[in-house]
Amino acid sequence: MDSEQPEGKVALVSGNEAAGEAAIRAGCRFYAGYPITPQNELTAYIADQLPLRGGVFIQAESELAAINMVFGASAAGTRAMTSSSSPGISLKQEGISYMVGCELPAVIINVQRAGPGLGNISPAQGDYYQATRGGGHGDYRCISLAPFSVQEVCDLTYLAFDLADAYRTPVILLADGMIGQMMEPVRFDHLPAPSPTPRPWALTGTPGRKRNVIKSLRLPPEELEAFNLKLQDVYATIEQREVRLEVTGPDDAEVLLAAYGTSARICRQIVERPLRQLPFKVALFRPITLWPFPTAKLAELAEKARGILVVEMSAGQMVDDVRMAVAGRCPIELLARMGGNIPSAAEITEKLITLFA
Repeated sequence: MDSEQPEGKVALVSGNEAAGEAAIRAGCRFYAGYPITPQNELTAYIADQLPLRGGVFIQAESELAAINMVFGASAAGTRAMTSSSSPGISLKQEGISYMVGCELPAVIINVQRAGPGLGNISPAQGDYYQATRGGGHGDYRCISLAPFSVQEVCDLTYLAFDLADAYRTPVILLADGMIGQMMEPVRFDHLPAPSPTPRPWALTGTPGRKRNVIKSLRLPPEELEAFNLKLQDVYATIEQREVRLEVTGPDDAEVLLAAYGTSARICRQIVERPLRQLPFKVALFRPITLWPFPTAKLAELAEKARGILVVEMSAGQMVDDVRMAVAGRCPIELLARMGGNIPSAAEITEKLITLFA
């Protein structure tokens, strides 16, 4: 892809490449990662482009090394990013927890594959719990963004850097192998010049000012509790300000589909271009922020719904957040595919008819 995209030009790129380009345009100047399918195109793109545009690319010796290099770069005040796929993200969890404990911003991109263990390289959505429940040790959360298209990969990657800076926290972009490797037309020319926030806390080595200390060790229980309470206040602010979602379909829909990422793309086909006529109206509820989850909006929609079908490429993880949001207002059902299998529009349609016709 031509990195110097003329005004108004549309590029045909993969989701992985779109993430890399958006990160550079957002002001990312440090990337450390380790190859793993299905996100290797992202690492390759960054390796090619970032050094040409004023940044540093490092292929680390492991995922553990990569996240700790990002830790160091962020502590020095640099916009930093890493990416991987499911098993590699698992290896990064200790470092992510340490970054939360040090209030360090960073962007972490997970292009999910099927598990557990090495699993296979097919797309999946089995990392929802990991992304939305903290993933590592300690009482923390990470803002988790779920792109639906290659254009959203671009836009949400750019947004992730601003959110990470605003709240001094790691932000996770949770895609999957399909979103990462598919190609679609994308525009980059709407992205503004980056505007990183001041970093008075960074370890810059600047003389003549009070020394900064970045650490996550707080031995006195009262001190650590106070820090955790501070984090909880930040999370409450995030829940108030940063909820993002999309609802597609008629306002008077009787049945809701709830899905994100690739699953949502298939569900939207049923809403917009159904394979067969359904005897009831259907709408799609799509969370863009998986955390904070759009609880209030889903609860509002559930008041008028006969039922909700949650579609996931996992054993069912987001369905727990749906159940908590709906709180018994209407029945909730699950269509779950695992192992890298992707639900088809026909399969979802048949399930809707069986459950709600």
